[in-house]
Amino acid sequence: MFIKTFGCARFIYNKMLGDKINYYEQKKEILNTTPAQYKSEFEWLKEVDSLALANAQMNLQTAYNNFFRNKSVGFPKFKSKHRNKCSYTTNNQGGNIRIENKYIKLPKVGWVQIKQHRQLPTDGIIKSCTISKTPTEKYYISILIEREDPEIHYSLNTNISLGLDFDMKNLYTDSNGIRAEYPRYYRKMQDKLAREQRKMSHCQKGSNNRNKQRLCVAKLHEKIANQRKDFLHKLSNQIANDYDVVCIEDLNMIAMSQCLNLGKSVSDNGWGMFTVFLNYKLKDKGKQLIKISKWFPSSKLCHKCGTINNKLTLSDREWNCEGCGTLHDRDWNAAKNIRIEGLRLLMA
Repeated sequence: MFIKTFGCARFIYNKMLGDKINYYEQKKEILNTTPAQYKSEFEWLKEVDSLALANAQMNLQTAYNNFFRNKSVGFPKFKSKHRNKCSYTTNNQGGNIRIENKYIKLPKVGWVQIKQHRQLPTDGIIKSCTISKTPTEKYYISILIEREDPEIHYSLNTNISLGLDFDMKNLYTDSNGIRAEYPRYYRKMQDKLAREQRKMSHCQKGSNNRNKQRLCVAKLHEKIANQRKDFLHKLSNQIANDYDVVCIEDLNMIAMSQCLNLGKSVSDNGWGMFTVFLNYKLKDKGKQLIKISKWFPSSKLCHKCGTINNKLTLSDREWNCEGCGTLHDRDWNAAKNIRIEGLRLLMA
């Protein structure tokens, strides 16, 4: 039933998108349809959850609105069975989604046994849930809960603050001179991953052997992703517990991976994921994450006297300040400047 619902949600998305494109090409107008209008022609759509199809329609409409709001977002694309993520979202109506004794009840599916990793808040109301399947054929369900946010009254102590300078090799260097020492999980697994991918390329497409090898490759990717998330969660949690204010640079990681030919390294260390984790963990504790401009000269600026070294290049890891003669470690000096600038912005 899950696989059937994935396929129906993908089908209705593609069908409605194709009809919208054809209608606009003929009449130069936007076509507004609903999944119910297709059920007479495709009766098998009645076998799955109607709310899953309705949410697919809403996702398509959101993609359309985003495109007309900002053309750089890109026009909605057709979903592929093999490349796109398998998932669908359904809504709770009249208590048709509920959890009892390690089982969850879902519309059109019934009771399904689950491994619940966290108890739901007793004061929350289940609004919707999203069922998804990973490339390694594991099924997950994420539940959206609505409840009142508890008021957090926390007095920020700016003396307990930290500056983080992004480091391609170590993830970051902080204003205390400590480096994160990121283990670079992808780089460690790269040779084994290449070997398994080479085996898959030699298998005949559509064969059982190729599917088995595809699962082997997918499990390696999943292991790397899980190792990275585990490391970043623990690191961000430690920082959120120890510091009241954390200052970082507002970097565009996608542009860095494309312009500097550092795609693998940028994707491996997961700086963007780390900042997301750090942001919500600090927010939950009533603390703050401050982002300074990416154009701020944190590496070139002496944190002691304020002299700017315009001759500094990317290859220079240490430099002497012409103003005060201090020998600076490039990343440590940048982290200190990021902390100073972030506190200035916070006070302003």
